[in-house]
Amino acid sequence: MRRPETRYARCDGISLGYQVIGDGPIDLLYAQGWLSNVEYAWESPEYSRFLTKLSRFARLIWFDKRGTGMSDRNVGFPTLDQRVQDITAVLDAAGSEQAALFGVSEGGSMASYFAATHPERVTALVLFGSFARRAWAPDYPWGRTPEQLEEFVSSFIDNWGKPIDLEEGAPSVAQSPSVRDWFGAYLRYSASPDAAELITRLNNEIDTRAVLPAIRAPTLVLHREGDLWHPADEGRYLAQHIPGAELRLLPGNDHIPWYGDQDRLMAEVEEFLTGRRTSARADRALVTVLITDIVNSTAALSLVGDDRWRMVLEHLDASAARHATALGGQIVKHTGDGYMLVFVGPTAAMECARALARDAKAHGLEMRAGIHTGECERRGEDLSGLAVHLAARIAAEATPGATHVSRTVKDLAVGSGQSFTFVGHKTMKGIPDSWEIYVLAE
Repeated sequence: MRRPETRYARCDGISLGYQVIGDGPIDLLYAQGWLSNVEYAWESPEYSRFLTKLSRFARLIWFDKRGTGMSDRNVGFPTLDQRVQDITAVLDAAGSEQAALFGVSEGGSMASYFAATHPERVTALVLFGSFARRAWAPDYPWGRTPEQLEEFVSSFIDNWGKPIDLEEGAPSVAQSPSVRDWFGAYLRYSASPDAAELITRLNNEIDTRAVLPAIRAPTLVLHREGDLWHPADEGRYLAQHIPGAELRLLPGNDHIPWYGDQDRLMAEVEEFLTGRRTSARADRALVTVLITDIVNSTAALSLVGDDRWRMVLEHLDASAARHATALGGQIVKHTGDGYMLVFVGPTAAMECARALARDAKAHGLEMRAGIHTGECERRGEDLSGLAVHLAARIAAEATPGATHVSRTVKDLAVGSGQSFTFVGHKTMKGIPDSWEIYVLAE
C-alpha cells in the first residue's frame, strides 16, 4: 500500500498531524495509546498490515495527539479535555460529520470522553486494551501505585531509545530483533524522554469512571485475556459501566494491538461496525512461493561494517521490489537476510530467483533460494500453509549460489525451456513424506 500523505489540523493554535486511508462506507477514527508517530508506524510490517486492514472496511482517520509524533511537541501539560478537542479538530479537517471511534489503551479514554460529550458525532465505540482509571484506588485495584509510577518513569528515562517494556507489552514478539529495533525507534520518533514523562504523568491523572454511564453509542469492549499492561478485569469494568456495552475477551497476552492475532481482533471490529466479518477469513489459492537467503551474512557484515552492510541491504531491497513487480509477483515479507516472495506461476519465480542471485553476486554475496508451488492461505498480506514451510526448507537445504525447487515446480515448468538437475529425495523436518528436489540451471 502506498504510504498516505500526512495532513495537519489546527486546534487552539496547535498543529495536529493526521492521515486518511481508504474510502470505505463508514468513517473510523483510530485513537492511539501512549506515544505515536503516523509516519514511522508504516516502517513496521505488522503495524502497516493492521492499518491497511482497518482501511479495507472504513475510511480510516488517525492522528498523533498533541505532544507526540508529527503533531506539535512543546504543548505543556495537555488535559484530557484538550485531547478531546483534538479529535473534533481532526474530524472536522477530514470532513467527517459522524464516525465510529476505535480507542486503544489510553486512546480509549479519549474516545470514551468524546463519545459521552459529542454523542451526535459518534456512531459506535470500540475500546481495546483500555481502562477507566490509570492510578490505583481502593475501588480500582488495577491501577499504578505512586511508587510504581515513579519506578516506571525512572526506568524508561534511563533506558530511552530501547524497546521499553516490550516484554510485557507484546510478549509474543518481544525477542524478535527486527521488532525490538523498530519499537525502540518508534518511541524515539514519537517523543523525547521529557515529553514521554509528561504524557505518562498526565495519563496517570485519567479517570473516566464518571463519564462511562453517559455513553450512549453502541459499544464493544475488546481485551486480550492475558494482557500484562492492563488486566482483563479493566475491560470487564468498562463493559459493566457503559450502558449496553458488549465484552469480548480474546486469547493472547499482547497489549499492543498489531501484535498477536490481529486477524481475530480485526474481524471482531469489522463485524461490530459493519455487520460482516471478512478479516479473519483465510483465502486459499495455489501460488508459487520463493524464499531467498544470503549465505554467510554474518561473515559478510564483519568484513564491510554496519554502514556498508546497511547500504547493500537497501540496494537489494530495491532490486527485489523491482524484479517482483516486473514479473507480476509480490514481496510478502523479509526473512532474516532474505525475502519471501509469491508469484502466480513457477516460471516468474525462477526468473526472479536468477535476477536476485545476480544482484547479490554484484555485491560480492551468494544467495540461495527455494521454490515450491502449492496451496496457501492468504491472511491480509501474509501467507501460511505447508507450501510456505516447504519452500523455506528447500531454501535452507540449497547450496550457496543455487536455487533448489520441488518436483511440483519442475513439472509445472514443462515447456518453459528451464533446465533442472536432480538433487535427490529429501526428508525435511516438519514436512511429511520425502520430496524430489532439483537444482535450477543458471
